[in-house]
Amino acid sequence: MKDTNVILICIDGGRVDRAKKSKTFQNLKTKGVFLPETITYAPYTNSAIHALISGSYGSRTGTNSYWHSIKFRENEFKTLTQYLHEEDYFTHADTPSDLVLPNSFFDNFEVYDESVVDLTTRHKILLKNMKEKNKRGKNFFLYLHYESIHTGILNTVLKAYNNFSKEYFEKKKENAERYDKLFKNAENYLEEILNEINHLGIKDDSLILVMSDHGISVGEKFGERAYGAFCYDYTLRTFAFYFNSFEKSKLVEQQIRHVDFLPTILDDLGISLDENFKKIDGVSLKPIIEGRTMVEKIAFSETGNPLDSNTPPKKPNTKSVRTSKWKLIYNEYNDSKELYDLEKDPDENENLIGTGLEIEKVLWTELVRIQNGKID
Repeated sequence: MKDTNVILICIDGGRVDRAKKSKTFQNLKTKGVFLPETITYAPYTNSAIHALISGSYGSRTGTNSYWHSIKFRENEFKTLTQYLHEEDYFTHADTPSDLVLPNSFFDNFEVYDESVVDLTTRHKILLKNMKEKNKRGKNFFLYLHYESIHTGILNTVLKAYNNFSKEYFEKKKENAERYDKLFKNAENYLEEILNEINHLGIKDDSLILVMSDHGISVGEKFGERAYGAFCYDYTLRTFAFYFNSFEKSKLVEQQIRHVDFLPTILDDLGISLDENFKKIDGVSLKPIIEGRTMVEKIAFSETGNPLDSNTPPKKPNTKSVRTSKWKLIYNEYNDSKELYDLEKDPDENENLIGTGLEIEKVLWTELVRIQNGKID
């Protein structure tokens, strides 16, 4: 399948609970593989996308810092972009910031100003340009980043409140309605972009990944007005849709991780992992996508809680490991732990730490292993 385009569309800040209720996303479920248990490495964009594009956690790649310098170790970890560039793909990224993902090996790396562009129109034009590449016998890798949910939250929430503004947390209904309007705009964008892909006749010749980098709070937990402070599921649990030419409709309910998409795409394209680089954290999802059994992998996430400061710490201080049933959170800043039974308590309200459950020890061992950079 090397004669196949790759299109990656990130819906920044898209919540999985909204995607599961959305008519637009329900329609996508009939056309590809829906993965509603996709766990992000970081509940904020830069580190989340670096993990996805490299197949490895930021704690190993040098990209686990929130606002501070991100120094991706490109001599140690090979990105999807580099793999495809070496296969003679034309590579193009359209992003709101040059920090979103590594810009090496992109033929074109463009940063847009959302205040002066219409993303739907802009991205339709880019797709037409990519079609021209195909006409000239060139495959392409196109990364499109939809930023408008994030921008809306930035302007109406992040600039208006802090993480401890009681006024914000007392208005959960208003917060949800505000978010839903932004999500509806994302639905409209995605419909038009996917329709354009169909109209141009490039769908059947492309692997398409539509995903969210992280969710956004609507006031669930006091101390986090948007994202990036905690490791709770409303920001860590995201969604993904994966389209290829041979899997038409499938629901994958097993937990998977952002880091699994790089090896999955390479597997579908018939490209081998480069053993000259460090081993990645992700594994190919091809077995489970094809309906075969696959052992569930622990999902690791981390972030830097700013606490009462306006600036996140230079290193992560809140970390979690997760299975489909259990989650352990370690708050390094006050040396506290949280344990949740996600099946019985999906909103993570009843902390079971210290109740004698064996899973607490198991997950703590896993967290320490991953923190120390050891591959499963």
